[in-house]
Amino acid sequence: MRRARPRASAGPRLAPGRPFRFGKALGPVLLLAVWSAGSAAGLIEPRLLSAPWTVVTTAGDLIGDGRLQGHLASSAQRVALGLLFGTLAGLLLAVAAGLSRVGEGLIDGPVQIKRALPSLALVPLLVLWFGIGESMKVVTVALAVFVPVYIHTHNGLRTIDSRYVELAETVRLKRGLFIRHVVLPGALPGFLLGMRFAVTSAWLALVVVEQVNATSGLGYMMELARTYGQTEIIIVGLVVYGLLGLLSDGLVRYAERKVLSWRRTLAS
Repeated sequence: MRRARPRASAGPRLAPGRPFRFGKALGPVLLLAVWSAGSAAGLIEPRLLSAPWTVVTTAGDLIGDGRLQGHLASSAQRVALGLLFGTLAGLLLAVAAGLSRVGEGLIDGPVQIKRALPSLALVPLLVLWFGIGESMKVVTVALAVFVPVYIHTHNGLRTIDSRYVELAETVRLKRGLFIRHVVLPGALPGFLLGMRFAVTSAWLALVVVEQVNATSGLGYMMELARTYGQTEIIIVGLVVYGLLGLLSDGLVRYAERKVLSWRRTLAS
């Protein structure tokens, strides 16, 4: 008699379970269903929150006349530049502070102070320094980006196993090779986590700066719609912001899975 094969294990009993297809879409789909049902039943005032089908129609009109693409291109350019400068600044400062006590003493305190200051509070000062042009907008986004990059990269550096440092000293590894082969790989998980916060912070900061004397961008489009009471355009802007945030976070998470594929975690 052949013995029955044991069933394949579904994973540890206390783990969250295996991921299933489109699982992360459950929340947004439920929210959309409640929104649609409330609008169809007349429970939601259209003047305060337009119906989903009205928003879709408005989005089609904005795409048809090219306005949405133009504003999106302006916003994407500002975010890209802010991410570039903010990421470089955060990474370089984190390495300087993480590898030197003097560097940490000079850098960490001011960064922690900036961390406690909301970006909105700095806008008046940045307007005085950089004017109301594109430079101010890019700098504001960069300031919002560099803090999470610095914080998480610096923490990743400080948590590198000291045995790797001792091994590098034993084999007389030069400073440059030590940074390349030990420091940067060790800080990579923290850096990627910081980038997830950074891409979200970039879009959040952009909402603020595009309402300061801007003539293009998603924030400008929404501010103009608020002036004329066009709720549906405001919702279109919010949806686009949300999709951009999800897409940006998804790209970083995809890179994280590829680069850190050797790690075994609870979410694996």
